[in-house]
Amino acid sequence: MDSNKIKKGLGRGLSSLIGETKLETQKNQLSISDLIPNKYQPRKIFDENNLNDLTSSIKERGILQPIIVRKSNDDKSKFEIIAGERRWLAAQRAGMHKVPVIISEADDLKSLEFSIVENIQRHDLNPLEEAQGYKRLIDQFSYDQDKVSKFIGKSRTHITNTLRLLTLPNEVIKLIEAQKLTAGHAKILVGLENASFIANKIIEKKLSVRQAENFVKIFKNKKQKYNNVKDSNIKDLEISVSNKVGINVLIQNNKNNKGKIIFEYKDLDQLNKIIDIIKSNY
Repeated sequence: MDSNKIKKGLGRGLSSLIGETKLETQKNQLSISDLIPNKYQPRKIFDENNLNDLTSSIKERGILQPIIVRKSNDDKSKFEIIAGERRWLAAQRAGMHKVPVIISEADDLKSLEFSIVENIQRHDLNPLEEAQGYKRLIDQFSYDQDKVSKFIGKSRTHITNTLRLLTLPNEVIKLIEAQKLTAGHAKILVGLENASFIANKIIEKKLSVRQAENFVKIFKNKKQKYNNVKDSNIKDLEISVSNKVGINVLIQNNKNNKGKIIFEYKDLDQLNKIIDIIKSNY
């Protein structure tokens, strides 16, 4: 089957993806040391409590669902995990030496698809990891947002909003990865020029998502009010120039004395007048 073909992904479930990939029919037992993590694993953070619970379950009942693997392209003696890295980690903690596996012939794209679908179905990814998984599909496998949307089974708006998290400053992304900021906080910070400042204030004041939203609103209002207070000298200059040319003039000047002058014209005659003034003096 063509690996570039759009699949319904979550709509048909992980078992459907497995069905589209050639597998060895029998289940195999492999040494834990023969397995290596998936290089396309979108999940970077494994919840310690959940991992401990899974470890206890494996000690009592063993691994009920085999780990899906493929032969490693980097180390021919190893098998790369496609789905089931958390089970592999828990099995190590449980003191197991061998684990049940299903061997797949998945290519790189299929391996990434497996990982994303498995983690999203189990709600194991935080939004930042989810966004990084989508970005990999787009950057490395030429997906567009529509194709990601159809494959994952989520709306185009969800995909777009999730990807926007990656536009946050690196400092903020590191705070999210360190779990000092929640996904809810992160969504508030997207698009803010002062995202790093606000992020640190959220942590410092231990603000909830609702409190952070209110803080951002207050901060924006104060900033807007401050920006609306124009220096009296600038105002006088605007009036003076406006009187000279007979057209409304706005001057925007920042702290570094850089900015722009805006001539507002209401018709073609006023535009021609501005052009004539500039031409006659330059």
